[in-house]
Amino acid sequence: MSERFHTLVELMAALRGPDGCPWDRKQTHESLKPYLLEETYEVLEILDRQDRGKLPEELGDVLLQVLFHSQIASEAGSFTIEDVLEQLADKLIRRHPHVFKNGTADQIPTNADQVVMRWEDIKRTERQASGRPDSVLDGVPQTLPALLRAYQLQARAARVGFDWTHDANGFDQVLGKIEEEIQELRVAIRSPASNQIEPDATASTERQSQVVAEFGDVLFSLVNLARFIKVNPEDALRQAANRFVERFQFIEARAAESGRAVGELSFGEMDRLWDQAKKQNSATEADGHRHE
Repeated sequence: MSERFHTLVELMAALRGPDGCPWDRKQTHESLKPYLLEETYEVLEILDRQDRGKLPEELGDVLLQVLFHSQIASEAGSFTIEDVLEQLADKLIRRHPHVFKNGTADQIPTNADQVVMRWEDIKRTERQASGRPDSVLDGVPQTLPALLRAYQLQARAARVGFDWTHDANGFDQVLGKIEEEIQELRVAIRSPASNQIEPDATASTERQSQVVAEFGDVLFSLVNLARFIKVNPEDALRQAANRFVERFQFIEARAAESGRAVGELSFGEMDRLWDQAKKQNSATEADGHRHE
């Protein structure tokens, strides 16, 4: 394996070399950012589809991005791929004292929850040693997808006790918070004078900002519910979007079978076909469960 990895490093250096690929040679850390994100999401799509045959290829594309950035850094004298591997190995050992026996007895966690708490303690110590400000919320990148960032921020705060109790009473409080936020959004949207929904065209900048803020609070409270019931909100929304695509394409297909464009259907016709698509999907999923 080490020989194949070394070959990959050499291939990347050749692609960036004087006789290499013009496109590869012109890339920078900045220009590669969207490709790293794209390749990551392609891995997520493969995982959602459970297409294990394609997974090695897509993971390879993510690894390519690591090699690409490391080669650019090596050319600039910043660091090399060896530095990346060394720092990763050191971090894994340092943050797993219960596995590699590099900590005292009182540092050895006995269950998964304690592992997470110990991991955070070690990261906090690392931040303090580097002189960075210490916060429970440090380490959650601002560039994460918004739902995932909200989820991780809430999870970090929960680890130090800023959370509802995880019982029936706590669940009711979480739901109550969602209802409270929805009511505040409803108030922000409706015109005080007419109690009618105010069109965007006539909404003041201040009111629109309030609507945006209240809508954000609704989403944030829904993410909190997802965390509470152990649902990844990114996965849930991505799967919902995939179902929407399947059902809408069902409508398009039925329209085409009748010789019409989907835009020629009335909303009532579309709605009936939508219900048919839902029933078909439910039947397919149920059949799949029976054969598992």
